[in-house]
Parts: sequence; C-alpha cells; structure tokens
Amino acid sequence: MTFAGWLTIVLFAIILTALALALGSYMARVYTGGRVFLSPIFAGPERFLYGLLRVDPEREQDWKQYAKSLIVFSLAGWLLLYLILRTQNAPWVPHALNPLGYKSGTWNVTFNTASSFITNTNWQYYGGETTMSYFSQMLGLTVQNWLSAGIGIVVAVALVRGIVGPAPRRDGVVGKGLGNFWQDLVRTILYVLAPLSAIAAIVLVSQGALANLANYLTVHTITGLEQKIAMGPVASQEAIKLLGTNGGGFFNTNSAHPFENPTAFTNFFEMLIVLLIPAALVFMYGRMTGNRRQGYAIYGAMMVMFLGAVCVAYIAEAHGSPAQHAAGLHTGVIHGSTGGNMEGKEQRFGIAGSALFDVVTTVTSCGAVNSAIESFTGIGGAVPFANLSASEVIFGGVGTGLYSILLYVLLAVFIGGLMVGRTPEWLGKKLEAREIKLAGLGILITPLAALFCTALATASKSGRASISEVALSKAGGSTPQGFSETFYAYLSQANNNGSAFAGYTGYIQPNAGNAGAHGITFADLLGGFDMLFARYAPILFALAVAGALVGKRVTPAGLGTMRTDNPTFVVLLIGVIVLVGALTFFPALLLGPIVQGLTGHLY
Repeated sequence: MTFAGWLTIVLFAIILTALALALGSYMARVYTGGRVFLSPIFAGPERFLYGLLRVDPEREQDWKQYAKSLIVFSLAGWLLLYLILRTQNAPWVPHALNPLGYKSGTWNVTFNTASSFITNTNWQYYGGETTMSYFSQMLGLTVQNWLSAGIGIVVAVALVRGIVGPAPRRDGVVGKGLGNFWQDLVRTILYVLAPLSAIAAIVLVSQGALANLANYLTVHTITGLEQKIAMGPVASQEAIKLLGTNGGGFFNTNSAHPFENPTAFTNFFEMLIVLLIPAALVFMYGRMTGNRRQGYAIYGAMMVMFLGAVCVAYIAEAHGSPAQHAAGLHTGVIHGSTGGNMEGKEQRFGIAGSALFDVVTTVTSCGAVNSAIESFTGIGGAVPFANLSASEVIFGGVGTGLYSILLYVLLAVFIGGLMVGRTPEWLGKKLEAREIKLAGLGILITPLAALFCTALATASKSGRASISEVALSKAGGSTPQGFSETFYAYLSQANNNGSAFAGYTGYIQPNAGNAGAHGITFADLLGGFDMLFARYAPILFALAVAGALVGKRVTPAGLGTMRTDNPTFVVLLIGVIVLVGALTFFPALLLGPIVQGLTGHLY
C-alpha cells in the first residue's frame, strides 16, 4: 500500500460527489419539465422525435401502460440487434463497415449477445476485434448501449414519481400517471446521455483512444512474423459503454487495452464516468422529493459500502496472495513497484488503480475491467462476489441502482415500523401489504435467478463443460475455482453486470468426442434467459410498486413517524442490505472464493 494509492481513492470519492451533486440537480430539472441550458439546442430534435414516434408526450401513462411501452420497445430492439448480428456479412453491408469480412456468429451465441446488450449486461462470449464488424459494433452494439441505459434511467424516474406522487387535479382527485415512457426516453437520450457521451469521447480521443474506420494494420515483429493491430470506432463505444454502465469492450481485453484505456489519467476518468450517473440519480431523487436529505442519506449508505469494498480489495491485493508468501516472494513496496499481487494487472495502473476499478465496475452493472478478476487474491476476489451479491444497490447501474435501493428503503421502512409498533410511513404515504410484497419479490428475483442457474450448471454435464479444464478435478467435478467461475458467471449475468471470473465460456474446441461442435448451447441459452429474466422481472415489480404508491394521499408526518433522512436510518438500510445479501449468498461464497482465500489453493 502506498500514500499515492490511498490519495487516489480519497480524491475519487470527493470528485465523484462534487460532479454528481451538479448533475443530479440538472437531471431533476430535466425530468420535472424544467428548462435547462441545452433546451435551445435540443427542443427542435425532441419535437421531431415525438412526431417520428407518433406519440403525445403530454399523455400520462399508468404503470401498466408504461411497462407495456417499455417491453414492446425492448422486444423490437432485441429483434433488430439479432438481425444486425446475423447479417453483418450480408452483401448489402458496405465493405468499409466490414473490411475483414467477418462472418455472422452462430444462432446461439447471437441469441446470448442480443440478450446481453438489450439488458445492459454486455456479457461477451466472443472477442470483439476478431469477430465483430464495424457495422455490428456501431449500429448494433453501441446503439443498444444507449437504449438499454436509457431504459434503466426512465424506470428509476418513474418510481420516483410514484413515490412523490403527481399533483392533485383541480377536482381534488389524485392521478395515477407515472409520466410518459417515450418522453422520458427521448429526454434521457438527448439531454443526459448525448452531451455526456460527447464530452467523454473527446477526452478519450485526446488521450489516445482510437476513433476511425481504417483497415487493420499489419506490422512485422522482430521475430519476422506478421501481426494485425485492430483499428475502429473505439472512443464512441467506450464513452457510452462506461457512462451507461454497459461494460462491453470493443476489444476482448476490455479496459485493459491501451486503445480503450491509454493512460493512468484515462483510468481515473473512466472510473468517474462509470459512477457519475448512478450517483447523480440519487441526488436527483432528493430534489424531486423536495427533501435533499433523502438523497444524502441514500448516497451516504452507498458510499460507506463502496469505500468498505475498496479498502478490503486494495489491502488484500497489496498484501499479496498466500501462494506468493509460500514461495518466499517479496510483496512489499519497493522503488519502482507498488508491490502486492500484480498478476493479471497492468503496470500503468498499479494495485490501487486496479482494485478501485474492479470495485467500481462490480458495484454497478458495468462489468468493464482493467485487470483479470480471477487473478485477484482469494479475499480480493471475494469483493466482486460480495458487490454483486448486493444486487446493484451500491450505486448500481444507471437507473437500476436507484430503483433497486429504493425497494430496499421500502423494506427497511417496513421493518423499522414493525420495530416501533407503528404503521410504516414513507414520505407521508402509508405502506401496506401490497407494496411490501411487490418490493420483496423485486428484491429476491436477482438472487433466485443467479442461484438457480448456478445450481443447474454445476449439477449438469452440459454446465460443467463450460468450466476451464484446469478448474476441474481429476474426477471431472468442480473445484472451488470451477465453482467460482460458474457462480460468478450467472451472478454477473443476473445482475446485468457482464464481468467474468474467466475460464467459464460458451465455446468449446471440436475434438473426437464432439466432432463439429462449435458452441456450448447450454451456457449461451441459460445465460441469455438469466439476463432477460433478471432484468425485466425487477423492472416490472419496480413499476408495480410505483403504481401502488402513486395514488396514495400524502399525510403530514407525526411525532412518531420514523425519519428516513438521518444517520440512524442509514445504519438500518445498510443492515437490511447486508442481511439479505448474507442470507442469500453467503453459503455459495463459502464454496468458492472464501475457501480459496482460507486454504491458499488456486484450483
């Protein structure tokens, strides 16, 4: 551990908070119909898009209509992306958009990829620079990075409106509208994602990230061999992949690649923009409720858990692995080295830059990585497991994090009400059985999906075929490493994260026993359904909660009303999150990374 490493972590938290406060205020004006400084620029395109979509932005939708619009739009996007990926080498695709003539993938890998990008997961069973054309990268994957991020944000906004409730009409009747899905999506793209993505792309290009449509370069190495260096429109995809907490890299090595993440400065910058919108949405929530302390309380809970994860990961990686100590290797800080466990990490980022990036991408649904998570120590590797076990409530994905933690807030308020013997109230609205049941189901969907898929994969021969050979026992069973690979894969996909514990794959090399086999369809299909179910089921429950709350009348808080904007509630909220995560995932964590951390075994 070094002073520079700790300083990086502290500065990151301070800068993130300052930027998120400003952006949260701006987003609150965007979603409450206020005028912002970009209104003169985007007012015309906004009206044009409403006309193109043939929608009336002033028409309010209840939660069922809002959900229907969202599902129909997502289904259309899935079909379009599947078509693009299956026709990337069609005759009508210009040569400039597929200069190497990459062929389309198999149907099962394409199913997994389409499901992955439509759900904001960006799980990748392929190498981008060796299989995807510019056509697929730009018109398929990058477009869905924008749209899937937008969908997450509008669901969070709809839930906030449900909690706050619309203003009563002149006749005194309380409406049940959550806004208009199409208006929220258009305004999200134009006023939030577009300007931020443009700024981020310019910064990345200025530091050396690629942005071209050139043919791949061919160079001659010092050994006399030829090597191809991939080119492409990297910066534009990189910007939205990070801002939208998508995570799918243009290159197979993701943010460890120097064309995606060239310098230590871009590493710090990329971590900031991953958390920027999720953090800003929390402050937006405080402003939209008319009580900024509500946002501060939730942000405080998120930041405490985030910094705790960062400290554990940094200390564990700086300490080094048991295998290093057993071999007598020096893991202390020396001149020119940060010490610790540098396996699978980039020298230009070091221990702190790698550990912080790892936590940033696993507390969100981003999944972009700048180091190999499976190369972390047992305790360091347990941190991303624990982050994913929190089910996207430690900042989480864009929108996903806010609506997920608000469900936990509702549950915490209910538990607190039971403890003091009063009817639970949240922002002046009484909580009843329906809201609690919907919130509970919304919280449990992700853990159930992850654990069910892990059990099915580890118990079946088809599932074990996806585990790397070195992580299997001599009898063909799963070792702690093999279990970790499987569990992390389905936990990551259920959380729409996309990062991997390596080893686990949807591809198998043909051999005498499986001649002609080119894909493990089991992993492709199970993973695809895992991502789709764990994305849209919680969204439907979140919107149902919004629909249940929006029509409730607000009553003034009494002396016995439990406050939800003070440190006491922050402690209660963290306790509920940790308790739910521990009860659902701790046994599984014991079978994988914790066993490795305690025994020192790699496999």
